[in-house]
Amino acid sequence: MKPRSRITLVALAGAVLALGLAACGGSSDSSSDASANDDAATKLALVAYSTPQVAYDPIIAAFEKTAAGKGVGFSTSFGASGDQSRAVEAGQKADVVAFSLAPDMDRLVKAGIVAADWDKTPSDGNVTTSLVTFVVRKGNPKNIKTWDDLLKPGVKVLTPNPFTSGSAKWNLLAAYGANGGLKSQQQGLDYLSTLIKDHVTVQDKSGREALQNFISGNGDVLLSYENEALTAQKKGEDVDYVTPDATIKIENPIAVTSKSAHPEQAKAFVAYALSAPAQQVFADWGYRPVDATVLQKNASKFPDPSGEFTVADLGGWSTLNDELFDPAKGKVAAIEQDAGVSTEK
Repeated sequence: MKPRSRITLVALAGAVLALGLAACGGSSDSSSDASANDDAATKLALVAYSTPQVAYDPIIAAFEKTAAGKGVGFSTSFGASGDQSRAVEAGQKADVVAFSLAPDMDRLVKAGIVAADWDKTPSDGNVTTSLVTFVVRKGNPKNIKTWDDLLKPGVKVLTPNPFTSGSAKWNLLAAYGANGGLKSQQQGLDYLSTLIKDHVTVQDKSGREALQNFISGNGDVLLSYENEALTAQKKGEDVDYVTPDATIKIENPIAVTSKSAHPEQAKAFVAYALSAPAQQVFADWGYRPVDATVLQKNASKFPDPSGEFTVADLGGWSTLNDELFDPAKGKVAAIEQDAGVSTEK
């Protein structure tokens, strides 16, 4: 029996556990009135990817206490980054969007929902960054330290589905680039093929669902964001993490939509999310601040690996999405399909 045949049962178990694991940072897919300001004259809709809810909730509360946030309330929606982007494209109301990766923002640029110059800011349009890391069991019993260790006989790996989850694309690009992809596409693909077909047992819908699945006891190692590991530890979960020497820098974008009915207040919120107090909240929850001063203040928490690389080093999102992740012709899509994984968005 192929490992993929176990996905449905494990995913159901993860879904049942989601409520009980809310203490690990929120549900994998949630919508709410996040504001304590129920009588607010202005209501902003924040649509974001699943993992940073733990940071946005207190950031929203703090913003509402500022002069710029006076009279502003919020509704929020958190879920898999690709799904959230497609929902906004299809008409879901959003004043501010925050995604796991730039292509989910670019989709809304093409739809006329986000301005084309969204990334022309001092932080290149990003609100946080992170790194792909290995989340392991407490004490790291399988001694997982390198990418080669993921291919050891019997090692079971969890990572989300790259056709619904932004974090999954980052995970696979980290594996691809760290194992030859920076110089040879085929070498990187060969590593991914072995990893996905022989070791990845479950591909959940979002990064948060994958973390919940891992915490519930499935798998030996979870490919995830550094911030997910730090958040899990902050919430008291029994996990450790290892950041390999070679890994990718994750860049998380934020933007105001061009269809916002309250653009001034939406811009004020984004400005606050980039301010030092909000950036410290992100840092407290394991996200690397884009504010240089706040990052320096937290430098001991966020060491830089010697072999860190970026998506630009791999050719940029436009090239990578076309060559690797296009559902019809992408080379990673072909590997996933051969492994029995759905590439439907």
